[in-house]
Amino acid sequence: MEEFRRAYARLCAAGGAAPQEAVLRRLRELGEAPGRGRLDLAAQSLSVETCGALGRLLPGAAPFAEVALGDCGLSEEGVKLLLHGLCSNTTVKSLDLKGNNLRTMGAEALGKLLRQNKSIRSLILEWNSLGVWEEGFSFFCQGLGANNVLQRLDLRNNQINHHGAGELAMALKRNASLQELDLRWNNIGLLGGRALLNCLHSNKTLKRLELAGNNVPSDILKAVEQALDHNQDRQTILSETQNRACMLSKEILSLKDEKTKQFLDLMDTIDKQREEIARSGRISAGRVSQLQEALKEQHSIMNSLKAKLQMTEAALALSEQKVHNLGELLSAMKQEQANMVERHFAELQQQKQEGADREGKLFRDLSACSEKNLLLRNQVDELEKKCKVQQDQLFLLKQDLTNATAELKLRAVQAEERLEMEKRRLKQSLEDMESLRLKEVDHMTQHMEASERSLQDRVQRLEAIRIALEEELSQVKAAALTERGHAEEELIKVRNQARLDEQQRLEHLEEKLRLMTESRDEAQNCCLKQKQMVSEAQAKASQLSLHTDGLRRRIEELQQDLNSKEQEKMTEVNKVKVELQEQIGHLQAERTAQEGLREKIAALERELKVLSRNHREALLDKEGEISVLLEKLRMKEAAISRMREEEAQRANLLQNAIMAYVQGSPLRTHSSRK
Repeated sequence: MEEFRRAYARLCAAGGAAPQEAVLRRLRELGEAPGRGRLDLAAQSLSVETCGALGRLLPGAAPFAEVALGDCGLSEEGVKLLLHGLCSNTTVKSLDLKGNNLRTMGAEALGKLLRQNKSIRSLILEWNSLGVWEEGFSFFCQGLGANNVLQRLDLRNNQINHHGAGELAMALKRNASLQELDLRWNNIGLLGGRALLNCLHSNKTLKRLELAGNNVPSDILKAVEQALDHNQDRQTILSETQNRACMLSKEILSLKDEKTKQFLDLMDTIDKQREEIARSGRISAGRVSQLQEALKEQHSIMNSLKAKLQMTEAALALSEQKVHNLGELLSAMKQEQANMVERHFAELQQQKQEGADREGKLFRDLSACSEKNLLLRNQVDELEKKCKVQQDQLFLLKQDLTNATAELKLRAVQAEERLEMEKRRLKQSLEDMESLRLKEVDHMTQHMEASERSLQDRVQRLEAIRIALEEELSQVKAAALTERGHAEEELIKVRNQARLDEQQRLEHLEEKLRLMTESRDEAQNCCLKQKQMVSEAQAKASQLSLHTDGLRRRIEELQQDLNSKEQEKMTEVNKVKVELQEQIGHLQAERTAQEGLREKIAALERELKVLSRNHREALLDKEGEISVLLEKLRMKEAAISRMREEEAQRANLLQNAIMAYVQGSPLRTHSSRK
């Protein structure tokens, strides 16, 4: 405020005029008062320079909320400067200009002020002469019609005639903010009273209109009072409806919060179920992979045993062929010896010597064969030990398989129990939602019945008012026969207005009833959607149970395959044992076949090469099987991912349905329509 006072003094000095002491004193007093005060310059004669300085300081945010300039004897130029500064002001709420004898230029400045200013709520223009200048007053009325902020207007003792009252009535038809209008002690008359009464049919915000001392008939004054009472009732009803709307909006927000909490809880349970399903899937996939690896190891052991069996069979065939060849060679040698005895008897001693040498060589070869036979026996013993180790491994694998099957059964039982729990939870949530819906429907029906009762009371009151008006009309007819025509016209207007009001209220009630039926249909649709979602969840649970049954059957089939393969392995091991015993007998019979054994060793080396090649081919085949199994595993993972996506889509559909239910609840639709 001190800055405002200094600025005022500086502007006056710049304009070549001394600042007025009264104004400085008032500004100083206003600066000492706490908060935004009241600039009271009433009964102070303000010069044009002071008005110009104040007009230049008032735009924007002034340090006071009320300005009192009553009985200041303002000139036309001074009023124009002051009001021009107030046009862009944002803090002044009340303006008092009574007793300043405002004329045409002042009325035009006031019209401009009302058109541009957005902060003034109260305007006091008592004891001026605005109604004398019809052109300026019409400009003032145009500004009043364009204003949507002013709430109180005081026009007492402004010499307003019936023409000015007509202009003022036209402005009130366009104005939607003015609540109090004081027109006492003017010259409005009968025509002006009728014009103001007619404007009240379209103006629903004016609560107070003072027309005393204007030569207005009493019937018009009573009609004006009734219209004002009607506006007051309408304002009270609007305030009540606004309060009810606020309460309903708060209730809807609380319901929304509860629905969102329930939805979040439901989403948490769905996420937990997904995590448990994914965890069980990973565990089962790990178990299946372990079983597949065990099966692969058993296949490799069986293949190695088959390869060894084939090697022993080939060795036996070669030994038999060598024995046959040795027999043929022995017979040929005997025949040759007999011929040589017959032909060369003289060389018998030499042949005997050679025979002895040969016998020594044969004995040495026999010892070497015996050593090789011992080596082969050791190899057979090692093979038997390996077979025992493999049997132990098969026993351990059986135990692991039984443990895995028991664990999978436990997992399946737990999954079924969880599914049952989720079903019970879904049923409970559906029952809660149904109870909430029934409560909302009961609340809406109660509200509708209360509104219908209030409307019936309102219709009864209007009927009583109509009866009272008819009684007053009969009294007026008996009292004043000269004004019968006028009274009949007024009665017809009142009846038409009452009928129109009744028709509007009936239409409003029908519209409310239609909205309630629509909200009920929407609630039923939401219930149907929720039932469909529950059926989908049950179908999903049945699909999951079928999937677990398929996994159980698959585990049983794998166990049966493993048992059959174990039996085949035992039979093959027994066959190998029998064949090895037969081979040992053949080897004991073939101790004398040195050359055959050498050839057998060479054949065995060749067979080893063939076996290594076969082993490589078997490894390649196993790698192909591994790739096929990996492809199957990838396909299963893709199927699991698809199932997850479908579950996510269903969860999104459930979320959208719940949000649609929350947003389309009956309370929300009713409050939005009102």
